[in-house]
Amino acid sequence: MRKIAVLTVVAFCAAMMFSSLAFSARKTIIKIGINAPLTGDIPKVGEGSKYAAQMWLEDIENAGGLEVGGKKYEVELVIEDNESKAESAVKANTKMITQDDVLAIVGPQSSKQAVPAGEVANKYKTVMISPWSTNPSTTLDRPYVFRGCFLDPFQGPVVANFITEEFGFTKAAVLYDVASDYPKGLAEVFKQAWEDKHGAGSVVAYESFTTKDTDFSSQLTKIVKSGAEVLFTPQYYNEVPLIVSQAKNLGWTGPIVGSDSWGSAETIELCGEDCYGLFFSSHYAAAGAKGATKAFIDRYEKTYGYIPDDVAALTWDALRLAQQAIQDAGKLTGKIEKDREAVRDALAQIKDFDGITGKMTFTEEGDPIKCAVIVRINHQGEYEFYGSSCP
Repeated sequence: MRKIAVLTVVAFCAAMMFSSLAFSARKTIIKIGINAPLTGDIPKVGEGSKYAAQMWLEDIENAGGLEVGGKKYEVELVIEDNESKAESAVKANTKMITQDDVLAIVGPQSSKQAVPAGEVANKYKTVMISPWSTNPSTTLDRPYVFRGCFLDPFQGPVVANFITEEFGFTKAAVLYDVASDYPKGLAEVFKQAWEDKHGAGSVVAYESFTTKDTDFSSQLTKIVKSGAEVLFTPQYYNEVPLIVSQAKNLGWTGPIVGSDSWGSAETIELCGEDCYGLFFSSHYAAAGAKGATKAFIDRYEKTYGYIPDDVAALTWDALRLAQQAIQDAGKLTGKIEKDREAVRDALAQIKDFDGITGKMTFTEEGDPIKCAVIVRINHQGEYEFYGSSCP
């Protein structure tokens, strides 16, 4: 009799483990994935992403959780290092979606990782918001992939127009990494925009190199001799100081203009006075910021000891977008596929989102309509607002 009783208890426990009652009684935790380059060529980008995410999580925890449909849920970050490699970014997304059951992913940042990782997110119908990827292919024909920044087809003409209006130049040179999606794509867009304004052949030098190259003297010698009045180079913070220094050593005296990939605090730390007075297009300017943007900058600097770059600011906005979409979904069912779909639909409907990098309303492709900022590196090494351009 005792044996029968024991078996009955075991059977009851087993039934409870697999019953819907037991499932609903389980604690639901909202997991948000962060796909960032914590190591590799641009670890400062990964660091800013992680720090902004930790600040966001701190706010959620201080509020007692994320409230959805009148109920508060615990939130957990799943942070994966993509090593600044496309294949690692793909593996990170696959793991977070299929093993960790994340509800949404923020990142990757660079287009080289965001374009292939976006394919995985869309395949598994999981929301991915890339804060910093400006290449159109990241979101193209991918209803589950969004971004928090403007696109290169917008940024390229903004830079071409700025140089023309600011300096009155008609001949430009371009130096870019042919093996990386972001600089290659933006170089092509800039060249087209420049030649649309100044005629075919007005980009008098169009020089390229390959990722991890550090000697640009051959390309820069051609640029110096080309008669170009301005050099546009849409490269990352680890390459900009080398390009600027080598160009000046080879006799280049004209302005050098960059893009949103220049925004890291490391750019000025590595480049020093060589970069004073130069311009680049970006998503926000820290010097002179006001309101919520200044509050974010002050808090970040107090916590981590340096002024956040545009990547950190965009990551903050991307996480708040994900937060609003989860809350706008109205409820969580505990069925991850269904909840991911609800979050995706809610995110697509967000209008006039008031981010610290500007207001955002998404197009059908998942791209925000927002302004670009022209930043000048002043003689204190600060990134100051110089002008803006809106769609």
